[in-house]
Amino acid sequence: QLQLVESGGGLVQPGGSLRLSCAASGFSFHYYAIGWFRQAPGKEREGVSCISHSGGSTNYSDSVKGRFTISRDNAKNTVYLQMKRLKPGDTAIYYCSATLTPSVCMRLQWDGMNYWGKGTLVTVSS
Repeated sequence: QLQLVESGGGLVQPGGSLRLSCAASGFSFHYYAIGWFRQAPGKEREGVSCISHSGGSTNYSDSVKGRFTISRDNAKNTVYLQMKRLKPGDTAIYYCSATLTPSVCMRLQWDGMNYWGKGTLVTVSS
């Protein structure tokens, strides 16, 4: 059974850091591009970052570029999102998602992704 499980969310003060993890099981993880997406209350889901199946290519939305770093460890079937200099506007539920179509992921096109986790809540507040 294919599963994506996010963890690492929580409450953090503005300017702080968090590292999210996305643990995969039940499929050939190393073939899939993995994306991080987020959805704030009352807003549409938006793309945050994507990493190719090998980890050789990444992409970031303009709003997080320079503050967030995506990485993956295929031996552990896990993708990470290191988030630094967090802002209140980063508050959202963060989802990881998988696809065999890397171009969809690299365009941060959430409605083209195939498999989804249930999300982890990140709250940035003082």
